[in-house]
Amino acid sequence: MATISLCMIVKNEETVLARCLDSVRDLVDEIIIVDTGSTDRTKEIAARYTSQIYDFPWESDFSAARNFSFSKAHMDYIYAADSDEMLDETNRTRFLRLKQCLLPEIEIVQMKYVTKTDFNTVLNFKKEYRPKLYKRLRPFTWVDPIHETVRLDPVVFDSDVEILHMPPAPHQNRDFSIFRQAYQKDGILSNKIFDMYAKELFISGSDTDFADAAPIFRAYLASPAANEPANATLAKKAALVLLHTARITDDFPSILKFSLDDMLTTPSAEACMEIGEWFFEKKQFDTAILWFYHAAFEAESILNARSSGNLPLARLSDSYRALAEISRGQKTDAEISAYLNAASDYLAQSEAWELPEE
Repeated sequence: MATISLCMIVKNEETVLARCLDSVRDLVDEIIIVDTGSTDRTKEIAARYTSQIYDFPWESDFSAARNFSFSKAHMDYIYAADSDEMLDETNRTRFLRLKQCLLPEIEIVQMKYVTKTDFNTVLNFKKEYRPKLYKRLRPFTWVDPIHETVRLDPVVFDSDVEILHMPPAPHQNRDFSIFRQAYQKDGILSNKIFDMYAKELFISGSDTDFADAAPIFRAYLASPAANEPANATLAKKAALVLLHTARITDDFPSILKFSLDDMLTTPSAEACMEIGEWFFEKKQFDTAILWFYHAAFEAESILNARSSGNLPLARLSDSYRALAEISRGQKTDAEISAYLNAASDYLAQSEAWELPEE
């Protein structure tokens, strides 16, 4: 049977840490807790489960803290858990079965990350695979009978274990701050982090968050990297951030520019939503309805799955209801009733909509 080190980094997690550890304590062979500056009872709670508690000064760098936690592990595999996760009884059984049957050649195990709609989240899927279990020491293996080479790709296994993600509060303020600090420090972000920054903005960003991010995405679009064919999708996402920023500041020339930039390729649901919102704000509800309909039924989202789901459906409902109100005394009762029926129908579709599975 494989042995497993549980490695966690924590800070002020007194409300959820015990829930997490209770769900895995008997499934792992050692528990390592790295605290990055808690001021609550986090370390006191952790001490009920392990003596391996370490302090690590927070550097606004999750990778640095993760690497430190991994350096303290001794078992065959490392399970990287967050304190706002847990395993229910069904998945505790699956985890134990996985541990008992884990083949030594497997180097990474993916588990399904499950979005619980009752909890704060920025995920685009109800369930999506994430790497969670890692072989601590990876051997280098030669492959191919001739022109041999060292195998570089890890052996990955997609398990049936589902991890419940149940954060007590949203993390976007922390995340946006780290995005900005990383950019200020290095003057650049990796393509992956640019992509995640744009995604989190569209899922949970405030107007202030977009305003703070706009100079970073504007600088990216002005860089040579944005013109490279391999980065076309990322450039499109950066333009969407600036389209939203232009819309909330009513900067019509920029709205036109970034909308047309999006339409040069397959129109995104996010762009359709932004155009629809602009017309809605101008009380041009007939035109807003066209764009919200495009977002819901004819375009695909590239940052926020809700942009082609419940969000445009809800705004279609709002638009038809607004259209009914301004039409009283100008339209027939039958026409106004049709508007209200459409509003009710789209509202019901919005409320019934669910995040897709990956």
